[in-house]
Amino acid sequence: MQLMQLFRSLPAPVRAQSLADETGVSLRSVYRDIDALRGMGAVIDGAAGYGYTLIDDPALPPMSFSQDEIEALVLGLREVQAVADPVLSKAAQNALGKLRASLPASQRHQLEHASLHAKRFHNRPEIVIDVAALRGAIRAENVIHILYADQNSVKSKRDVYPLGIVFLESTLMLASWCTLRQDFRVFRLDRIERFTETGQSFRPKRVPLLREIFAKFKAERKATG
Repeated sequence: MQLMQLFRSLPAPVRAQSLADETGVSLRSVYRDIDALRGMGAVIDGAAGYGYTLIDDPALPPMSFSQDEIEALVLGLREVQAVADPVLSKAAQNALGKLRASLPASQRHQLEHASLHAKRFHNRPEIVIDVAALRGAIRAENVIHILYADQNSVKSKRDVYPLGIVFLESTLMLASWCTLRQDFRVFRLDRIERFTETGQSFRPKRVPLLREIFAKFKAERKATG
């Protein structure tokens, strides 16, 4: 499965040495596994010394999208690759590879030459916390304890309900319910110096609180024009 995902995500043709480096196995193992995949129905073109290209992926059923749908999917996944944490960025790369592998040949060409791209020309402030772990706490609806430094470097400790991460132009923000203020608060991820899970759960409050905070954001935006 790991080898198939590399075929989907790496630019073709993929050299055996690249596959060995990515999987941490020997070249002999790569050649043996490619033969095994071919025996399972994967159509893999190429040979040792020339690189390999996945032609037909039996693990994914063919999918059909309009040209605009393909453009939207590619742009969205490339945007995630550009702005997200490393784990989510890698997941977007893998998802794009799976999408490419599941398309008919004609639409695969359209995906490869999609006209939309996502670029960031401003460096995002450095984030020191593990964003993937934070997303895990959000999904699990676990209360977290954070050490936060505001714009004046004044530090405070808070217990918050992490509701979601908001992607803004140059920063990532944590939308949350602050138990200290008993109100919604938004924290810049680059100013959270550390966080720990408290072992407390706020389930099943996340979804209604998330709806409420986004409704609040929308009302504030409308009020300011």
